[in-house]
Amino acid sequence: MRLTLLAATLLALPGVARAQTAPDTTDRFRWLEEMHGDRAMAWVNAENTKTAGVLEQDARFAGIYRAALAIGQANDRIPYVQFLGGQLYNFWQDSVHIRGLWRRTTLASYRTASPVWTTVLDLDSLATAEKANWVWQGETCAEPAERRCLLMLSDGGEDANTVREFDVVSRTFVANGFTLPKGKQRVSWLGPDTLLVGREWQPGELTSSGYPFTVRRLARGQKLAGAVEIYRGAAADGGYGVSPATMVDAQGHRLSVIHRPISTFEAEQYIVRSGDVARLNLPLKARIVALIDGRVIVQLADDWKAGSSTIPSGAIAAFDLATALRDPANLNPVAVFVPGPREAVNGTSALRDRLLVDLNRNVQSVVLAFTRKPDSRWTQVPIALPANVSTSVIGAEQGGNRAFIGVTGYLTPSSVWLADAVRATAVPVKTEKPRFDASRSAVAQFEATSKDGTRVPYFVVHPKGMALDGGNPTILYAYGGFEISLTPRYNAAVGKLWVEQGGVYVVANIRGGGEFGPAWHEAGLKTRRQAIYDDFAAVAQDLIARKITSPRRLGIQGGSNGGLLMGVQMTQHPELWTAVDIQVPLLDMLRFEQIQAGASWVGEYGSVSKPDERAFLASISPFHNLRPGVKYPEPLIWTTTKDDRVGPQHARKFAAKMADMGLPYLFYEVTEGGHGAGANIAQQAHTEAMEFTYFARQLMDRGRGLIP
Repeated sequence: MRLTLLAATLLALPGVARAQTAPDTTDRFRWLEEMHGDRAMAWVNAENTKTAGVLEQDARFAGIYRAALAIGQANDRIPYVQFLGGQLYNFWQDSVHIRGLWRRTTLASYRTASPVWTTVLDLDSLATAEKANWVWQGETCAEPAERRCLLMLSDGGEDANTVREFDVVSRTFVANGFTLPKGKQRVSWLGPDTLLVGREWQPGELTSSGYPFTVRRLARGQKLAGAVEIYRGAAADGGYGVSPATMVDAQGHRLSVIHRPISTFEAEQYIVRSGDVARLNLPLKARIVALIDGRVIVQLADDWKAGSSTIPSGAIAAFDLATALRDPANLNPVAVFVPGPREAVNGTSALRDRLLVDLNRNVQSVVLAFTRKPDSRWTQVPIALPANVSTSVIGAEQGGNRAFIGVTGYLTPSSVWLADAVRATAVPVKTEKPRFDASRSAVAQFEATSKDGTRVPYFVVHPKGMALDGGNPTILYAYGGFEISLTPRYNAAVGKLWVEQGGVYVVANIRGGGEFGPAWHEAGLKTRRQAIYDDFAAVAQDLIARKITSPRRLGIQGGSNGGLLMGVQMTQHPELWTAVDIQVPLLDMLRFEQIQAGASWVGEYGSVSKPDERAFLASISPFHNLRPGVKYPEPLIWTTTKDDRVGPQHARKFAAKMADMGLPYLFYEVTEGGHGAGANIAQQAHTEAMEFTYFARQLMDRGRGLIP
């Protein structure tokens, strides 16, 4: 009853009523869309100086920055590893290795307190020698036991990268090996001497979102111009462009496929055969996720009707590789696992003859090990792991049945367990040292009721014995899009810089995410998206109704799609917040399709080319719904210059419009780092320090939030 009355009261407030008038669709700030333009960068530099003068000069900033940097550079952090060729590989950054080390050790050494590492590649030395600002983007290797890998290196953290072949035995780049110049590209090994490459082969041969739509076969020693085209999509394709991939299971079965997205969430799948490329008869909302013992594993986001049977959306299915090679139109799939109504599959990993599935159950996790029986049925057993935490497979053994599983919780330091999938057992191998004092904190899970009656779960990390007087400084975080789930995890920065200082931290599992499977995501697509924003507001209202916090003490935080969420909440409910942290956001929803990779997200947001979708986008677009005369909270809006995914344009224009209206705001733009908080640990710590200094200034009484 209290919540219903509160919601009714909020709808009557003047700020909300004004936000419902027709949006201002003029744009006098288009000049800020030129990412590296002199005028735009002069504006950025002036804004950075102004914001640094506020936040860096705050008495709390220096201590917060030192604490954030110490967390990021701690040498006793867990070195997360991947199996490769019988050894364990790790990418590591610290105060000495700013750009990072790619290194390896043995399993026996890794299980000791002080593993002995062999440096495979020193990225700092490479960057110095080549006068480049290399940022690591990962590797893909020819075979589990092969010595040749392709390394992806980005200049300053952009999505675009350079690909170079590397020999992990000699620890050198391969002379005259495969080298692909900078681009937004997808690459996979077809064999030890052949690649499948999707990239911009001819100038301008990209989709409207800037991604490739053709795949060519490139042989060793062949010039790039001589690569043979084997598949061509279309410039109108959506999503992130064509992606070739090759999977090899422990028995030596090989599957090469081409993933062709035709919209944000729909894609065609093609199998590469010796003489041609043929389309697989899969639902458009299905992903090939693993190959195990000759069976192709598929995760479904739509029903799969095959013959007289239907495998439901959200399930895991399998089909025979030999059948697919012979007759890709008739795959005869079987269900591996069908989740329940409050369950969702988060991921799958193939071992020698076990399939591991990460499963969400009411936003908490288990890992299941599946075995295929001779009659094609799949049976499951849970891996013995701690309860009431998040678990996920972080490294699977090629050719064996062991895997590393990450275990984490809001107050539980992250740990790595080595699982034996045959015995369904696991033992801890590494446990992170606590980074903050959690002894005075507790975690609770509540549910809010959204505007349409939907129950929305959320977690609250709070001081024990918290007074329910509305006076607790609180940060509410959410994402709400792209079927991404927010499960409990140990966040050392949040713990040290906020929770330990007496703050409350809340994570809302609103629609748009994947916490309860595809339906939870689809409930907020396109013109249904207001449900996501209503969910978030409902959680805030529930926090207030429970007297955990109040608008005076409530701040919100979100990045990327979550940055859009922040902008919407600020313009739709300015009366609910005192702090709004808008991270690398989308904010101009009438121009998002023309900015960076925006056209690839039409399946999530809709398109201005369709009148009904344009009208809805105009109604929620934060940039267009800023109103003169409305009392908004002073937001912190930050982005990065080298963000070639969302782009800095959204954040810049929003801040500039606020300035033009005489509204208070803080804006900061990191000059490196791509779609994130910075290109290295020091830059990321600086961004975190600015955020938590901002929250302390806005939400805590003077003198609180001080870190010595």
